[in-house]
Amino acid sequence: MNTLTHRQSLEDRFRAVFAHLPSVIAYARRRGSGDPDAIAAEAMSIAWRRLADVPTDDPRPWLYATARNLVLAERRRAARLAHGEPADIPAPAEAEVDSLDPPVAAALAALSPADREALLLVAWEDLTPSLAAASLGITAGAFRVRFHRARRRFRRALAESSPAAEYGEPRMERA
Repeated sequence: MNTLTHRQSLEDRFRAVFAHLPSVIAYARRRGSGDPDAIAAEAMSIAWRRLADVPTDDPRPWLYATARNLVLAERRRAARLAHGEPADIPAPAEAEVDSLDPPVAAALAALSPADREALLLVAWEDLTPSLAAASLGITAGAFRVRFHRARRRFRRALAESSPAAEYGEPRMERA
């Protein structure tokens, strides 16, 4: 393969990865980034530099894992800023849960970060359990167990935050 063809192949491959930019911005915004556009831009920059590491079938898990690491680094910088160390980033925003019903937001807030992330990767990021597992760097079996437990804890927290409403699996009425 000549150099021009190889370069065109890399550009085509990155174009397919870059098509997920809006999803990465939304991911960073929902995870409370102070500058989701900058997080997504940095994730894309890393994807270009490490294009050989980005999966060809679906790059979203790899991009979300990269964005998650960048959001966590942003939070660490913000924490240093809060302790008097200079930093050049805005304070982190709260995770985007304003548009949720208050009982759902309260139930999500009651979960551990690992449980919340498992639920949100499937519900908000529209990943299959296998892709979500890849995003977290765990096996699909381990993710399915985590997801099952997170759903159970979420249902329990939802029922506690809104006891008047019945949440969970629909029940069939007997005739």
